[in-house]
Amino acid sequence: MDKLKKANDYIEKNKVDYKELPEFHVAPQVGWINDPNGFSYYEGMVHLFYQFHPYSKEWGPMHWGHCVSSDLIKWEYYPVALAPDMKYDMDGCFSGSAIETDEGHMLVYTGVTHEENDGKKNEYQNQCVALGDGKSYKKIENNPAINGEIMPQNFSREHFRDPKVWKEDDGYYLVVGNKTNDGKPQVVLFHSKDMYDWRYVSVLAEDVTGKYGTMWECPDFFEINGQYILIASPQDMCADDEFHNGNNSVYFIGNYDRDMHKFDYNKVYALDDGIDFYAPQTTLMPDGRRVMIGWMQSWDSNIRPFKQKWSCMMTIPREIKLIDGRIIQNPVREIKKYYTDSINYVEQTVEGECSFPKINGRVLDMTVEIKDGDYDEFKINFAKNDKFSSSIIYDKSKNEIEINRLYSGMNRDTIGTRKVKVRYPKQSLKLRVIFDKYSVEIFVNDGSQVLSMTYYTPVEADEISFECNNTAVINIEKHGISVR
Repeated sequence: MDKLKKANDYIEKNKVDYKELPEFHVAPQVGWINDPNGFSYYEGMVHLFYQFHPYSKEWGPMHWGHCVSSDLIKWEYYPVALAPDMKYDMDGCFSGSAIETDEGHMLVYTGVTHEENDGKKNEYQNQCVALGDGKSYKKIENNPAINGEIMPQNFSREHFRDPKVWKEDDGYYLVVGNKTNDGKPQVVLFHSKDMYDWRYVSVLAEDVTGKYGTMWECPDFFEINGQYILIASPQDMCADDEFHNGNNSVYFIGNYDRDMHKFDYNKVYALDDGIDFYAPQTTLMPDGRRVMIGWMQSWDSNIRPFKQKWSCMMTIPREIKLIDGRIIQNPVREIKKYYTDSINYVEQTVEGECSFPKINGRVLDMTVEIKDGDYDEFKINFAKNDKFSSSIIYDKSKNEIEINRLYSGMNRDTIGTRKVKVRYPKQSLKLRVIFDKYSVEIFVNDGSQVLSMTYYTPVEADEISFECNNTAVINIEKHGISVR
């Protein structure tokens, strides 16, 4: 049976009620999703593809799911775009990107196969191309378009994945995550004049320190205000003051030598300090904004309820800017189109624990500014009732923010809290908090720092309260959100 048709038929018969899904964050209609793919603008619409296994809520043979939006907030699901149905991708259509060309909408993805050699089963990853009209796609005849054999011999054929493509005056370039056979992570660069015939160019960037993991997944290379930035998601990192253990998402800032095709970075920073964030991808909008979306999940800490028929979700798309040498992230402005039930409180005193009329809910955009006070610790409790609660905790004496989901109802021994320093403290602390049923994204001090976290507390738990050990003076701006 045709694997695309099989997948789409299965989704149609088994998709969950939309009321069970997040209101405005992309999540699977059924089954599992991970990395965002093919985030691009084509013929008046934003397209988002994603790693997708429709047949279970666990990771499985990867397809490309597909949804579109006119405004980055309200999404419409399209048929599955790619299925693992060819010799060169029979074990998975892994992550990649998309670009508008004169021929149509082109997808570039990693095709995965396993072959037995000398009694050993080896995995091979190569880069493949599909061409479409924005709704249906056909894989080109000369796939894989980039066979890993054209790279130097000591480069891994098993860990060669996640192409990100862009266009310059002399044709198309793409970066791919890779590692050397002795375990050094790197990003490799390729060039083509037509998207079909590709040549190896260089190692764009590599880890010469041994500090940044074992493999750089999902690379993305772009320019903001004349400054070049490489985003990657390193595996197997060890924690320090900037990064947490395990899989991280980071950005490198440095200088790009166009003649040598070499990116020399001098600064490396975390993109998100929360529990759930990985594999981000950016696109350039027609109005010049650089917008990023990520997978709002951790590989090692999936806490979904057993009976839930879908797994994982994306972040809200975030506009990114470079200010004073650091990436600033904020929710795309289009979210304001969907505001409802707005309310403001100015210079309210919080002493002990209290709540405010109409400050509640599970789908809202709320900004809390702590203006003054003699407190040591300030808490925002949310997704709360008499049994469940999650929290954002600011320890002023330690200049530290904690996110805490230990009492959200999860019944697994997994990551429940994360603490980070407020890296750019100001006289007052501003927290813009985006809630969507099962997730929270916290934008600290106008987006200078972000923390993302999922939780699956029953949606009936919708109370919000504020708490401090002495007194605090706060402003609250709250907007409900409805896209249905």
